[in-house]
Amino acid sequence: MAKKPTVRPDRLPTRERLDQRMPNNPLRRKMNPTNWEIVGELFMNCSCTVFCPCVISLGAHPPTEGYCKTWFAMQIDSGNFEGEPLDGINVAMLVDIPGRMAEGDWKVAVYVDENATQKAYNGILKILSGAAGGNTGVFNFLVSEIIGTEREKVVIEKDGKRRRIIVGRKIQGEIEMIEGKDPNVPVSIQNSTYWMGPVVYPARGLRSKVRDYGRVWDFEGKSGEIVPIHWTGPGRT
Repeated sequence: MAKKPTVRPDRLPTRERLDQRMPNNPLRRKMNPTNWEIVGELFMNCSCTVFCPCVISLGAHPPTEGYCKTWFAMQIDSGNFEGEPLDGINVAMLVDIPGRMAEGDWKVAVYVDENATQKAYNGILKILSGAAGGNTGVFNFLVSEIIGTEREKVVIEKDGKRRRIIVGRKIQGEIEMIEGKDPNVPVSIQNSTYWMGPVVYPARGLRSKVRDYGRVWDFEGKSGEIVPIHWTGPGRT
């Protein structure tokens, strides 16, 4: 007997989509808080035409285009997942959000440095899916579909006020901090309650392309951010 074609969750009727969110549904991701820590830097470039309003509104204000398409790059300087070192691992993400960030329905792909150990790779996926709790635990509610997870060569470069990421031909991005009145001090937002971190450096896309998972995006001239991060699992500061 021929098998019925698989139907993607976002193509299901509303009743069936709601069923998938019920606690006992096997397709629902489970949160299992654990011990982890990441110290480093995250930078990104998105589809907003001016500085992303999500930073100030905490995701409540619509993106400037009504949707958010973005890539994230994360350079881990030090950290661990349940004791497994994460030092020196680079990570990239492709994120597709149909409306306000805080309203969820995120579609996400994750690219983890090919040099990561298996335990580190698994740990990073748990952290970025929200399953490990802590700073990124909100992802467990915001991300509706993980469209892919891959081991890749993730190249991250820092050059003064510029940041670059290369994930083969899939993500190729470069952003630059916005110059302030003092040219040696970039514009920054301080003491914010933004989930990424309290200090945010607005940036602008210089060259920025995404070509993967059916997404073809170009963020040249669009909004960017650079954020020092110190994320932890639940109960840690």
